[in-house]
Amino acid sequence: MAKKKVEKPQREFTRRQLSRWQQQKRRQRIIFGSAILIVVAVLAVVGVGFYSQWYAPKYKPLHETVIEVNGTKFNMQYCIDAINFQLGDYYYYVEYYFDYVIETIEQNELIKQEAEELGFTVSDAEVKEILESYGYDDIPAVKDAIRAQLLLKKLNDEYFEQQVPQFAGQRHIMAMFLESESQANEVIARLETGEDFTALAAEFSLDATCKEGEGDLGWRPEGVLYLLIGSSVLEENAFNCEVGALSQPIYEEAKTKMVGYWLIEVVERSEVEEQTEEEEAAATEEGGEVEIQAKVKVMLLASEQEANEVRARLEDGEDFATLAEEYSQHSASSQDGGEFELTSADTISSAFNEFVFDPEVELGNLSQPIRDEEVSTTGGYWLIEVVDIDDNRQIDEESRDLLKGDALSKWVDALWDDPDNNIVSYLDNEKRQWAILHIIGG
Repeated sequence: MAKKKVEKPQREFTRRQLSRWQQQKRRQRIIFGSAILIVVAVLAVVGVGFYSQWYAPKYKPLHETVIEVNGTKFNMQYCIDAINFQLGDYYYYVEYYFDYVIETIEQNELIKQEAEELGFTVSDAEVKEILESYGYDDIPAVKDAIRAQLLLKKLNDEYFEQQVPQFAGQRHIMAMFLESESQANEVIARLETGEDFTALAAEFSLDATCKEGEGDLGWRPEGVLYLLIGSSVLEENAFNCEVGALSQPIYEEAKTKMVGYWLIEVVERSEVEEQTEEEEAAATEEGGEVEIQAKVKVMLLASEQEANEVRARLEDGEDFATLAEEYSQHSASSQDGGEFELTSADTISSAFNEFVFDPEVELGNLSQPIRDEEVSTTGGYWLIEVVDIDDNRQIDEESRDLLKGDALSKWVDALWDDPDNNIVSYLDNEKRQWAILHIIGG
């Protein structure tokens, strides 16, 4: 006979026990909730610290888009990589080259996009070959810079090779660049007595190309002389001169030459013991003032003829300051009426310093014109002779290379002028300074 199941009597809680039990549960909930709040607070503090100390100041700015070129985006990390690649160990010059590198990034992308439109591309394998050959970092900014250079070479060798003709009308040109009209007239007189153009050009020409070539610039089509020498005056006149006739002196104001003539008056000169460069540098680092060794009045003139003319006017009583402001090409003193203080750290040129510190030079006496081949001045005179003319002559390799390079350069310039190209920069001054500090700080 089965045993009868005895039901366990249910436990009854008193009102006081129930109240205590509810209080315990409430305390447990409070403790558990407080623990969660503490954990959340700790995580929040860690998160804020992470955000404020690393994410916001370091990570986030590097991944923000700072340039867009026709929709292609470049972030700050890319720009910094490009700057480091371009400057290498000279990263401390970043402030001076920052804008140039940013412009190069934009230009490289324009080149890539436009080259693709013309059907020219560079493979990843070609880029990788350069990377491995030179040990460059395999990162996007470096690869894009290499790609752009390879594209330019390919465009020059293949596309613009077809754009530049093989034959053109040309002239056989002789030329020399001289410092003054009087010197040019003297050379003309010597040529008329039978002296050789090449010998005189080698002796007197102040343009390096003309001097090295002894005045013979060879057969040239139009457009090459400017690229070769940088003179629009020579280019224009060479293709308008009568064949077989020597030109009259032709003035060019802007052309630079490595010669000038000083007029110097030493006003004061200190007897200072000569210091080594190391001693001067040490004195400067310690905050000491660089001692003034001489006070002078100076003018730098473009030619001996001009220097003699100005000196004669000074001898006749004209004002030094007025003439210096009008004629002197010494930028450091011309706007101060020619007054200049020479310190122990200054070395203008050998000819200049030798005169100023020559103990036999009397104070207050104006020098004769002092020729100086260590300074540059602008202005001079061309003598041009067109030896022969050919209406359809094969262009030599040097001239074609110059013309192809010029066509490529103009093509790149046109990319910037194309209104269809849209370049957007978000690099304000704050972001620019952040990038500079990031690069310098490593």
